Amino acid sequence: MIMKAFSRFVLCAAIVGYALSVASCDRFGSKLTLENYNKITPGMSKAQVEQILGPPTKVETKDMIIFKKTIYRYENGKDFVMITFKNDEVDSKDTNLAANP
Repeated sequence: MIMKAFSRFVLCAAIVGYALSVASCDRFGSKLTLENYNKITPGMSKAQVEQILGPPTKVETKDMIIFKKTIYRYENGKDFVMITFKNDEVDSKDTNLAANP
């Protein structure tokens, strides 16, 4: 009985610890900043963008007849960044980071 209660306690403590560490990473370690967004320039590769912003939250790829279009979407709460690649190079970008204090 005591071992079962102890096991539950350890499991709950581990879950709470994990949740707190994930939450703190989002709050304090997010790469989704206006400063990093401004580092993204046309012609950059996907690897260069991921070096700055990390892996995207969502990826959408469309194979057009004459080129391949890929959209990387980064989300952190209400904040977002969208990077559009044309043939694997940055073509355009959009964000709401400046609008959110």
